[in-house]
Amino acid sequence: VQLQASGGGLVQAGGSLRLSCTTSVRTFSSYRMGWFRQAPRKEREFVAAIGWSGENIYYSDSVKGRFTISRDNAKNTLYLQMNTLKSDDTAVYYCAATEFYRTGSFYLSKDYSYWGKGTQVTVSS
Repeated sequence: VQLQASGGGLVQAGGSLRLSCTTSVRTFSSYRMGWFRQAPRKEREFVAAIGWSGENIYYSDSVKGRFTISRDNAKNTLYLQMNTLKSDDTAVYYCAATEFYRTGSFYLSKDYSYWGKGTQVTVSS
């Protein structure tokens, strides 16, 4: 399974970006998907997760109300719409996929089997 995140860039605080994650899987709808991010000198942290058909959506408290995760199974693509960006959102953003959460925890990176290379998001204040 190959994942490729794109859409990152430099944006001013208060601005918006939409990240995309394309996959090579034949049955994209069989995978639960998630977004994680890692800022310099910090551990990778959970951002958002979405179930197989777009149900069961979860967000970290830090992005709830500002970010929206979605998926288009017909296009094998995962999205993350990021609004009202803050400098604290600066990080490399990774998309991840798994058929089943290994420990039942959508917010743990170890529960995801496949990872993309990430896309840099930089928010200037």
